[in-house]
Formats: sequence, C-alpha cells, structure tokens
Amino acid sequence: QVPPAGTMCGILAVLGVGDVSLAKRSRIIELSRRLRHRGPDWSGIHSFEDCYLAHQRLAIVDPTSGDQPLYNEDKTVVVTVNGEIYNHEELKAKLKHHKFQTGSDCEVIAHLYEEYGEEFVDMLDGMFSFVLLDTRDKSFIAARDAIGICPLYMGWGLDGSVWFSSEMKALSDDCERFISFPPGHLYSSKTGGLRRWYNPPWFSESIPSAPYDPLLIRESFEKAVIKRLMTDVPFGVLLSGGLDSSLVASVVSRHLAETKVARQWGNKLHTFCIGLKGSPDLKAAKEVADYLGTVHHELHFTVQEGIDALEEVIYHIETYDVTTIRASTPMFLMSRKIKSLGVKMVLSGEGSDEIFGGYLYFHKAPNKKELHEETCRKIKALHLYDCLRANKATSAWGLEARVPFLDKNFINVAMDLDPECKMIRRDLGRMEKWVLRNAFDDEKKPYLPKVGEVHLFVLLLTYYICSVMLIRKIYFL
Repeated sequence: QVPPAGTMCGILAVLGVGDVSLAKRSRIIELSRRLRHRGPDWSGIHSFEDCYLAHQRLAIVDPTSGDQPLYNEDKTVVVTVNGEIYNHEELKAKLKHHKFQTGSDCEVIAHLYEEYGEEFVDMLDGMFSFVLLDTRDKSFIAARDAIGICPLYMGWGLDGSVWFSSEMKALSDDCERFISFPPGHLYSSKTGGLRRWYNPPWFSESIPSAPYDPLLIRESFEKAVIKRLMTDVPFGVLLSGGLDSSLVASVVSRHLAETKVARQWGNKLHTFCIGLKGSPDLKAAKEVADYLGTVHHELHFTVQEGIDALEEVIYHIETYDVTTIRASTPMFLMSRKIKSLGVKMVLSGEGSDEIFGGYLYFHKAPNKKELHEETCRKIKALHLYDCLRANKATSAWGLEARVPFLDKNFINVAMDLDPECKMIRRDLGRMEKWVLRNAFDDEKKPYLPKVGEVHLFVLLLTYYICSVMLIRKIYFL
C-alpha cells in the first residue's frame, strides 16, 4: 500500500481568461511563484483551453509522490488542493471501483466529485481549500474547510476571469477586486454563487443541551490529535506552557510512547517555545516539557528583532490587525528557527479559547445563552485572526501547522454541550476552560503537572501585561 501524500501548499487557479497566449501562461506561473514559500518542494501547472490550475507543494507525507494538480482516471477532472484529508482511507473504501493514480490523501476529491457531484464536500474530514475543474463541461467548483484553517481568496479579472489563490499576493495585481473566501462554503460555476456546505447544529440560534461527559471530551480530542500525526517528516509541537498546547503535547507524547509509529527524529517528542528572555511562558513551557520528558527547544527573540521583522510579517500574514500582527511576530520568528532544524510540520493549540470561553472577559458572561452566542461568534471569525496567523506565519517558512482543537468532530462534540458547564463559577470551583481541565484530570496517570489556580491566574495576567508592554514598545518607539 502506498502511504498518503499529505500536502500543505499554495494554490492558484485562473478560470475563463480572455488571453490564452504563452505570455499569459508565463504570467500565471510568475504569480504562482509568489506562493512558493508555502510549497518549496515542487511546482505544477495544468492548462485546459482558457483555464489554469497551478500548485506549489510542501510534501509532508510520502514526499516522492502525490505532486499536483491531481486527476481522475481519464484526466477529465483536475484538482489543485492545499490541505490534508484525514479520513481519506475511509473515503477510498467507498470508491473501490475507482483507480487511484497516487498515494495522495487529496486525490479522493477528484473521485468523490465523479461519484457524488458537488455535494461531496461535507464528507471530507480535514483542513483544505481546493479548486476542481471538470473539463467535460468546463464547470468548476472551489471550497474551503469548515473553520477556515487553510486560507483561500477569490478574485475577478477585468476579462471576466475568476481567480482563486491561497494568498492575496497572487491576486492583488491582476484582479479588479477580490474577497476572502468564506469558510464552510462552496462556489459553483454552474450556479454562479457561494453556498454554505457546513451547517452544524451549533450554527443555529437554539442553545445546545447535551450533558457534560468528560470522557467523551477526552476521547474525541485524543482522536483529533492522533489523526494529525500522519507524516513522513520530522515534526513537533508548539508548546507555550498554557493548557491548550500542553494538552496537545501530552497526548502526542503518550501516543508516541504507546505505539510503534515511525519516529524520524529520535524516540522523543520535540517541543518548541519562543519568547523574550525571562518571560513567564518560557518558564511554564519548560515545566511542562520537563514533566512530559520532551526534547525541548527554548528560542529567544528581542523587541528589536520583532520590530525589524514587522514589515515581512505583514507581507506574509496579509493583515493590519494589530493583535494578529503582535501574535504573528514571535510565531514567524520561531517558524524560521524550527524549519532550520529540519522540521516541516508542527501541532498547535489554536481554537480552544474560542470553543470553551477561555478569554478573561468570559468571566463577565451574564448567562449561558450569551456565552454560547459569543463562542459561536468567535469560532466563525477564527479564519480572520488565529487561523490566519497560525497558517501564514508558519507557511512563510515552508512549515505546516495542524490544529487538533479545530477538528470538525471535536468542535461538534464541544459545541453540543450545554453552555452552562462552560460558565466560570468560582462558587463551584470552576475557572475558565474547566470543561477541558476536568476532562484531562486523571489522578492515576496525570496528563499534566498540577498547577494551582492562583499560580495559573498570575501566569495568565503576567503574559497579558508582557504582551501589552511589547506592543507598546513596537508601535510607540
């Protein structure tokens, strides 16, 4: 059996161009090169009449195969994908009469389209953005994953062409206008518009009422982490010392110890943390790393190095949102150092605060209805902030970030809970993210070292104060 070829990449598709000259093809290749940092391992382009699909590949699994674009058996369906499809084996079982040409987990998209038409997207479990061209009738579809982990933009040229790209920089000079492609949506050239394919119960106005089951939370999160260990290259975990990244590291560490998975970089998990010298998150991360027994890499940067990197950070993450830039700068600097060590994939803890109400202002939630509505609002906006930061700050250096808290099944489990259990109740001994803390509070085999509530609050407060001081230094020198 050929192992799956996972790819975190850069895609560019231009459909219905008015000019089909070699000069136009060269221009599209030139624009695709602007995405090469996302996929430094290989490039590909497919042209059919007035349609072009280009791809820059970062090979994570089975690096020798799975180059894109990908095709169906007779090459009448062409697809360029950025992402990972974690349930590809299960989907292949439903496509037994189809012949697969590569080991790529993303090839299932072409065959699913043949089998089920445009309505197959909800069958995919993973992070993805893709463009698919059906050369038989020159129709095309584009889609983005449920939460918007993988970036995608849509633009329109003056000649009536439709453009899709992983980043704005490939569209900005050649499109008269472009938009951020909304998460959980599909665009179809047949209907000419966007429609939502992701419609979970928690999107509705009704307040969920499922009882709190700590074991279900634990098991669904562990599954979300383990399925993201699909890799044939060295990997690690971004460990800030907070609850979320520490749980990711703990689950990965246990899985490596308990299974005989391929270990390309020794027998221990590698963890990474960056900060200003003496910052509390470095100390907390080291405590967790020592407890888990990981090979820990503590990286440092100075305020001046952060200032010097700002212009490049903004170029890569493509936003002027101050909070996002502030958080992206250390992640950008850390990603470069991680890649220099030969690592190509990391797991990260984004999404937990939005799902469980982990931010300090959630202390002010007046009732469970308003808390639930605020968590929904935060999750729906993740693609503009934390997902954008995590993806582009790492992709700037050809590094892939995977985010298990944003697993589709885990989100559905966590968001189906009665939000009363997410309320911060000091009288009941519940601090922020109690739901998650309690689920992993295993007395017999603890996942994490014990941290007192007061000590944890001080760490959070100190981290917040340091962040405010750093941004003031950067912007008001």
